[in-house]
Amino acid sequence: MKHTSWDCLVGFGLSRKEELNAQLDREEEMAVRLGRDFDRDTRASQLFGFQEMPFDDSGRFVMPEHLRALGRIEDGLYFQGGGRFFTLWNPAELAKMGDDWAGAKAACESFLAEAKAKAK
Repeated sequence: MKHTSWDCLVGFGLSRKEELNAQLDREEEMAVRLGRDFDRDTRASQLFGFQEMPFDDSGRFVMPEHLRALGRIEDGLYFQGGGRFFTLWNPAELAKMGDDWAGAKAACESFLAEAKAKAK
């Protein structure tokens, strides 16, 4: 699915699905404590609006076109681990991120340079 704040996609293992129900409950509880409105149906739709994609034995998968568009994915794709999830970036979108992303940007640039050198 698309990340809520960044111009990238988010992926995670199927085991995370169970955590999403607990997250939904926590967010609703917090909203009630703070006296804020909480639309459980909308938030559930956001959390569970992901698409399951099968990977083959080599780790390959086919990304649906609508996800490519949401993530602004074009020719390149960079994966960045993030704990319980990982992000998938168009390298040009990652390059726009701030200094907090310096390590990921450097790794992505290095991989791009390596791929270009192999293509020659």
